[in-house]
Amino acid sequence: MSTTTPPTPGTNGAHPVVKSAGRVVDFVDQRITASNWLKRNMRKVFPDHWSFLLGEIALYSFILLLLSGVFLTLWFKPSMAHVYYDGAYVPMRGILISEAYASTLDLSFEVRGGLLMRQVHHWSTLVFLAAMSVHMLRIFFTGAFRKPRELNWLIGVLLLVLGVANGFTGYSLPDDLLSGTGLRIIEGGVLAVPVVGTYLSYFIFGGEYPGEDIISRLYPIHILLVPGLILALVVAHLMMIWYQKHTHWGGAGKTDENVVGYPFFPIYVAKAGGFNFIVFGFIFLMAATIQVNPLWFWGPYDPSQVTAGTQPDWYVGFLDGALRVMPPWELDIFGYNLTLSVLIPALVLPGLILVPLALYPWLEQKVTGDTREHHVLDRPRNVPVRTGLGVAFIVFYILLWIAGGNDFFATVLNMPVNWISRFLQFSIILMPPLAFWITKRICLGLQRRDRDKVLHGRETGTIMVSPSGEFTERHAPLSVGEAYALTAHERREPIEPGPATDPNGIPNPAYKRERRQARLSRFYFGDVVQKPTREELEHTHHDGHGEITEGDTRDQSAAGDHIASGQQ
Repeated sequence: MSTTTPPTPGTNGAHPVVKSAGRVVDFVDQRITASNWLKRNMRKVFPDHWSFLLGEIALYSFILLLLSGVFLTLWFKPSMAHVYYDGAYVPMRGILISEAYASTLDLSFEVRGGLLMRQVHHWSTLVFLAAMSVHMLRIFFTGAFRKPRELNWLIGVLLLVLGVANGFTGYSLPDDLLSGTGLRIIEGGVLAVPVVGTYLSYFIFGGEYPGEDIISRLYPIHILLVPGLILALVVAHLMMIWYQKHTHWGGAGKTDENVVGYPFFPIYVAKAGGFNFIVFGFIFLMAATIQVNPLWFWGPYDPSQVTAGTQPDWYVGFLDGALRVMPPWELDIFGYNLTLSVLIPALVLPGLILVPLALYPWLEQKVTGDTREHHVLDRPRNVPVRTGLGVAFIVFYILLWIAGGNDFFATVLNMPVNWISRFLQFSIILMPPLAFWITKRICLGLQRRDRDKVLHGRETGTIMVSPSGEFTERHAPLSVGEAYALTAHERREPIEPGPATDPNGIPNPAYKRERRQARLSRFYFGDVVQKPTREELEHTHHDGHGEITEGDTRDQSAAGDHIASGQQ
């Protein structure tokens, strides 16, 4: 039995290159049957909104991070063995330094393009972590973490933690005075661990600090282990997005059952490819014009010295700030000294931040009782409590970040550093709750404004005088698109607990749990300004004091149909 391969369609009379490509495609398709998969997925729809580009910035900066890192590994020597420097940087000649520091100086002054690639690598790290942080905030404020995307949120948190860890390990590799000071802080945190801190420090550093092994141990972690984990999580993240479909903003024709946007190929591929080069160009521009980490100024690491007037990279600045403002608390338990002033900011605080952050999708699901799938994003104003919590966390983080540069601010403001530290200690306790309350009130005010717009239309500034002498302002109706955008969210009502007993008088065993959930639900949704019902909308238009003229109500009626269909 013999088979005949049919000619590749569309290649008759075509250019030889096209024919060759067609034969290759046909060869691959006959063996892995990829054409059906490609046809199905090349037209996959992606929504178009600027906020979705934040994740792409993180992805493209990570790609540049990997490429520049490969370049640097060709010349860097991860060794703490000491040599006398005789390179191109004259002020350092004849000084005994480690091979790691010497190879970094060679990269900066002798390797063609080495300094540029060092700068590109450093700026790529900063942009990667900044874009990922803002991307996570966008997901949080818009509720994009809700079912079925809880695991993707957890992947995002892990990516952020791994990015910070890898950034710090790379920051520590050059073995200059600044990076050595950072490692000394880490060693202090390790020593603060009760009972086993000393043993952990000896194990990590290969002996008494600074030891001879820390650079050679951090190097494979930095270039192999953590990047491999990040790459695997990025792939898993993209695969889940592809399978679950992308979220989109609410509006006309947009529901939890569809995605409105442009096809992956060719439109999205072309836009993403162009944006990739824009990100690359922007990072290269910063690397070429803005100096970062000039380690030849600091000199080689010496445990007897410490840098002054310098701060760590922004993504670990909050930990440094927590150490600086923590009161000098210590406990003596059974002869063991427990240094809370180091243990709490170095170990307890990161856990208190990361655990609730990772579990938040499930915590909110528990509070609201909402276990449905969501593909339409929330406007932050429509979930005031979640938005307030997010802003409170941002304020808390920024205050710790400022505390990491308290000496810098003391110098600039010409104030005692203790005054600044004391002010920050009180601010860290008082300002996050205040930021939560202010943000919640702002969100509620915006909700009331949206409700008034839907009911009465948009203010025009035109003042009308009635025959009785009454002055009123004429309102213009909203378009269907505007009305849909303002009413696309659901009506959210607090959960009510079930009865304490059933009709037979038997106590409800879950009543206490239901009451707790109801209290949390009232905290979450009790003050929400609900969007108008269709009856309210129709009543306003019929008895609206002549604000909207006849013939202008068709858009409002269409909006009323949408509101009615979206009520819970």
